[in-house]
Amino acid sequence: MKELSGRVAVVTGAASGIGRALASRFVAEGMSVVLADVEQEPLDRAVRELQDAGGKDAGGRDRVLGVQTDVSRLEQVEALAARTLSRFGAVHVVCNNAGVGSGASLAEIPLEVWHWVMGVNFWGVLYGCRVFLPLLRQQPEGHIVNTASVAALCGEAPTTAPYVASKAAVLGMSETLQRELEDAGEPIGVSVLLPGPVNTNIPTSDRNRPSGVPSLRDHPSQKLAQQFLRSVMGTTWLEPDQVAAMVVAAIRDNRFYIVTHRERTIDIVRKRLEPMGILDSIGNPA
Repeated sequence: MKELSGRVAVVTGAASGIGRALASRFVAEGMSVVLADVEQEPLDRAVRELQDAGGKDAGGRDRVLGVQTDVSRLEQVEALAARTLSRFGAVHVVCNNAGVGSGASLAEIPLEVWHWVMGVNFWGVLYGCRVFLPLLRQQPEGHIVNTASVAALCGEAPTTAPYVASKAAVLGMSETLQRELEDAGEPIGVSVLLPGPVNTNIPTSDRNRPSGVPSLRDHPSQKLAQQFLRSVMGTTWLEPDQVAAMVVAAIRDNRFYIVTHRERTIDIVRKRLEPMGILDSIGNPA
């Protein structure tokens, strides 16, 4: 999809972090944007800021809409799609970006935490794909961006089992979806975002846990997870707007993998393949 101006984008997890940066970039590209987030106050603030930053069309009508949405609930994702069509009449780009993180050692993680993390990170992406794909098919072309994580390639990260499992599921589902659409010759692109360390609010996502989900915010393992992340990925943390620029470029180039920290990710993938003996048969690059 080379031309974004005049098109409609939907972004989940859009009140902060990567989602907020994506929404801002899409508005700057001349798109109408629907911001979805579970937090009402930050969502309202983001909408106001984007409206003030030029989120109006030539007729002075707002090109920005906020819809409070819990992506782990199918009926709310369906309502998000209905609001999008009611307001803008179409959708061309869908960014299934909402995500949360929580964890401890696997044996200590309550099942309620597993359900919450998988509900947002995996089921939220699946619902977004299932609900919006028929709407994308009504347009000459469209694009889906699913946010996974470099964690999907790094399963040894301690104390992050729900997050790693959910992101690995998103990666695998996105790869399958992209192949199906390509084989069918459909004009809908798919990208999977594999960010490394980015300055977002996900370390404090515990603030949005539903009632009945225990807090693991102060669990000693949380520091261990952060230490491991820094040791693996280094100290290069990106800003969300840098990631948003990568996503827009991938949409225009119809590129599937969006890797934010390429050199460190190469090391992670190589380390994963080495125990399989695969690199020995094809030659391990120096």
